[in-house]
Amino acid sequence: MSGRLAQTEGLTDIQREILATVRDFVDKEILPVATELEHRDEYPTRIVEGLKELGVFGLMIPEEYGGLGESLLTYALTVEEIARGWMSVSGIINTHFIVAYMLKQHGTQEQKDYFLPKMAAGEVRGAFSMSEPALGSDVSAITSKGVRDGDEYVLTGQKMWLTNGGSSTLVAVLCRTDEGHPEGTAPHKSMTTFLVEKEPGFGTVRPGLTIPGKIDKMGYKGVDTTELIMDGLRIPADRVLGGKTGRGFYHMMDGVEVGRVNVAARGCGVAQRAFELGISYAQQRQTFGKPIAQHQAIQFKLAEMATKVEAAHAMMVNAARKKDSGQRNDLEAGMAKYLASEYCKEVVEDAFRIHGGYGFSKEYEIERLYREAPMLLIGEGTAEIQKMIIGRRLLEEYRIQG
Repeated sequence: MSGRLAQTEGLTDIQREILATVRDFVDKEILPVATELEHRDEYPTRIVEGLKELGVFGLMIPEEYGGLGESLLTYALTVEEIARGWMSVSGIINTHFIVAYMLKQHGTQEQKDYFLPKMAAGEVRGAFSMSEPALGSDVSAITSKGVRDGDEYVLTGQKMWLTNGGSSTLVAVLCRTDEGHPEGTAPHKSMTTFLVEKEPGFGTVRPGLTIPGKIDKMGYKGVDTTELIMDGLRIPADRVLGGKTGRGFYHMMDGVEVGRVNVAARGCGVAQRAFELGISYAQQRQTFGKPIAQHQAIQFKLAEMATKVEAAHAMMVNAARKKDSGQRNDLEAGMAKYLASEYCKEVVEDAFRIHGGYGFSKEYEIERLYREAPMLLIGEGTAEIQKMIIGRRLLEEYRIQG
């Protein structure tokens, strides 16, 4: 079902071709099976293999490393299409993409040469790990530690909320490293990102590293979300991202910034699908002798939903284009992520209301979307964190002189 909503002006022929291919894949390979796989909480192996073949895992990795070398905008629009099919699949790609982006921007030449070609092919699959059981938004309070021991670091600590925790083979892990950072150094200046290679699966995935199992979630199923426990995990010193300690906080924030554009794109995709389901159902369901779409109350809902879909899409595209042009985009990314996730929740709820009692039935797709939308309110920084970022940036931009 395609209409006038969420069109993007000024795309190249290549971008249009990529998006048409992805949309076709979503319609044929994802939408028909998504709800069934989601209800079984089953990892979408076949879908992931198909996306590998399409080159989606290497979409933003430069051509010299075997990727497609595309822009953040192309990537975000691809994610929007995939999330329209099933949001969990976009999650599998997002964490992979953040790690590839961090490597591309901050890795040593040796790290880029070693990891990026394998990541572009989807052979090495990335996950990244910032959060811990006792902290969410307060990244500066992390307690996981990396201690130098000769040519290695010994990592200890517990991490939480790893998307792809089980299926990934490379995890970018943020730890505190105090060496070379005197007492009293600001917490964010004594953090380091470690590139941890591991076997896929659960249990002990390398000596000193355990992935206990999947966290059972309300929605966002299929993709594995896990803890990660490090107990004397030894990592060679050449697996410090960028080769220098103390830069981890900046690496992660840079990654999360592009991740925010991705979460905004997911919100756009899920909202679009909810709108499609709502407007389709409204034309089929009859009450009082006519389709409910002809009742003004429902038309008003559809009007509001469509306007929100359009607004969120425009802001997401703006945030991606800003980053692509080499400018700072934290304000735009924060606004896009905040608006798209809030609007997504509202559009999904309106589509749910349009479905009436049937929306509550597991047979209808809207039931799945209703459980998926809340994740976007939390992932990649809560609404409150986005508002803090937006507020601070506005005060910088509009500071009164004198």
